[in-house]
Amino acid sequence: MNTNTRKYGTAPYDIAVIHGGPGAPGSVAEMAREISKISETGVLEPLQTCMSIDGQVHELKAILKKHGKLPVSLAGHSWGAWLAFMFAARYPAYVRKLILVSSGPFEESYAPQIMQKRLERMSENKMEEYLHLSAKMNDPSVKNKNYVFARFGELISSADSFNLLPSTENTAGFNHDVNRSIWNEASYLRRSGKLLNMGKDIRCPVLAIHGDQDPHPFEGVKKPLSRTLKDFHFVLLKDCGHYPWRERYARELFYEIMKSEL
Repeated sequence: MNTNTRKYGTAPYDIAVIHGGPGAPGSVAEMAREISKISETGVLEPLQTCMSIDGQVHELKAILKKHGKLPVSLAGHSWGAWLAFMFAARYPAYVRKLILVSSGPFEESYAPQIMQKRLERMSENKMEEYLHLSAKMNDPSVKNKNYVFARFGELISSADSFNLLPSTENTAGFNHDVNRSIWNEASYLRRSGKLLNMGKDIRCPVLAIHGDQDPHPFEGVKKPLSRTLKDFHFVLLKDCGHYPWRERYARELFYEIMKSEL
């Protein structure tokens, strides 16, 4: 198997599940595996490694051309929803359907709410650890930040969730440098309005699925995309945080929706 692509089920592979982070390959392995069981086709899990958005878009294109049956359905989680969105805008002929799972907001005005809600949910001990890890990730003397980034991700995941089931995901591949490099670009694209404007080039149906307890405000996905995309639908899951496939009360409905859409 190609080292930057995992495959689930059997060919043809016409579904691809895109991980978040950025720099968190493997974080949607559980979702990809389960979708391969409920769908009648194979599922790809690309593991993105490039340090730029343009690089990741071309990396995804190469993976889909080599392993997928085009056009594919793309399901992206969190940052992966943005990447899938940008890919569908640039290569509309490659994408049959786009599913945005727990996407970040598409307009900057919604962004401050995310960290505010996360901090409100943290205990004093977790708040202290959050500040400690943040300082280490910004400290040039800390050479290998991948472990720190992985632990930071676990802390944020806890704050982002409502009633989370145990995970089998492996954080060994999490990459701090990819996260920082990509996020600097992505943040600019949102602030400038360029990210949302890309939606005008998307030709396929788009579905956004979001948890009502996700600190990423669902209004920041639903409202901007409703006025930008030609074919857009939105589903809000009750008692659900940022990882619907792992949420105790939303998992079953989430997979029902995925099965019907894919």
